[in-house]
Amino acid sequence: MSNNQTTNQTSNQFLNRSQAAEFLNLRKCTLEAWAIRGGGPAFVKFGRAVRYRISDLENYIKDRTRQNTISA
Repeated sequence: MSNNQTTNQTSNQFLNRSQAAEFLNLRKCTLEAWAIRGGGPAFVKFGRAVRYRISDLENYIKDRTRQNTISA
């Protein structure tokens, strides 16, 4: 298996809400609030289970990276 295939497999793995909060260094309740209000990272629902793709969390971080406080 190539390194690129391994990266893709890892990026498409799912984390539960507690694991996603740890990944983002946030509290679980912050992700819960964002899921209700919107504005947080994308998530997937499997029945009642909420899961976050690692790739979606990485994209969420990337989209919010700023060079200074003036950047919107």
